[in-house]
Amino acid sequence: QVQLVESGGGLVQPGGSLRLSCAASGSIFSINVMGWYRQAPGKQRELVATISSRGSTNYADSVKGRFTISRDNAKNTVYLQMNSLKPEDTAVYYCNAGIRTYSSSYYSMTWGQGTQVTVSS
Repeated sequence: QVQLVESGGGLVQPGGSLRLSCAASGSIFSINVMGWYRQAPGKQRELVATISSRGSTNYADSVKGRFTISRDNAKNTVYLQMNSLKPEDTAVYYCNAGIRTYSSSYYSMTWGQGTQVTVSS
């Protein structure tokens, strides 16, 4: 069974930084796009950033210039470097990836369980 596990969340003051990691494990044949989503209290889950297998990136306007998504294909890991954090960034951050397993002929979207990021003074 394929799993995504996020780490690196926590409490940080406004203007601070955090680096989130998400590692995929299991019977992975291939991973295409990986991304980060977030869900704030009372809000719908929203896209934060995505990165293709070749490194092409997309960012939500709200985080562009502050967040950087990257990946290490050898480690099946995606990262989210978050700088200049704002209280509005407070949310549960979820890792997402399109993963093809050895037992499947197609990619399926897989979600992590989320990691809490709280930006507060």
